[in-house]
Amino acid sequence: MTFLQLLIIAVVQGVTEFLPISSSGHLILIPYFTQMQDQGPLIDIAVHIGSFLAILLYFFRESIGLARGGLASVGIGKAPEQRRLFWWILIGTIPAVLLGLFLKEGGWLESFRSTDLVAVNLIAYGLLLGVADKIGPRVKRYEDMSLRDAVIVGLAQALALIPGTSRSGVTMTAARFLGYERVEAARFSFLLALPAVAGAGTLAVLDLADATAQMQWDALIAGAMTFVAAFATMAFLMRFLRHASMLVFVVYRVLLGAALLIWF
Repeated sequence: MTFLQLLIIAVVQGVTEFLPISSSGHLILIPYFTQMQDQGPLIDIAVHIGSFLAILLYFFRESIGLARGGLASVGIGKAPEQRRLFWWILIGTIPAVLLGLFLKEGGWLESFRSTDLVAVNLIAYGLLLGVADKIGPRVKRYEDMSLRDAVIVGLAQALALIPGTSRSGVTMTAARFLGYERVEAARFSFLLALPAVAGAGTLAVLDLADATAQMQWDALIAGAMTFVAAFATMAFLMRFLRHASMLVFVVYRVLLGAALLIWF
């Protein structure tokens, strides 16, 4: 792939991974609007790893806390609060991991790369995000996470394996329904992504080892550029949500989904 193609993929992934508008859906649409070849699942996973590293850096304090919780879980140090959050994040990741492995082994992931499916999910889950953002109490913070909340948001995260759903969007939707503040719903969503994306990256190492040298180089470049775009987007979104609602993302999703249904 050319550098321009990799740049487009990286920017689209970095921006859409953290905005609740579906990164996988936008990645699938790139070939249709640019006449570029489909980048394939290897590049898709590489750019998700770039996003993973951006989360680690932006939420450095929380990431260290989760690491301390993991160490405390095996008897190294004492950090009961961090240990509790570590386990809730880990448990919340299980639904997506199990469903992801099931779909990968069954060979169904490629069958989801459909513009019609992306369009319908953009609209349906966009409207659901709008409803969740408008109703219910808004008092809970990331530190208030319970096992129940982790499981519910984790189940929602599993739905994001279907393109057009949006991992950040559907997990923020679930968190908002559970009573989390906007910024805290986003923080909960991003930190919940860490184990799932790390797991996907681990599985990708096997595919990367079998790839050609050019494919390996393309994946490295795409992942690095995604890291930069993702970090900038995350910083923007966390500031934006302190002063605004999710309405602009809901409108964007509905308009894009409708346009895709008409166009294709």
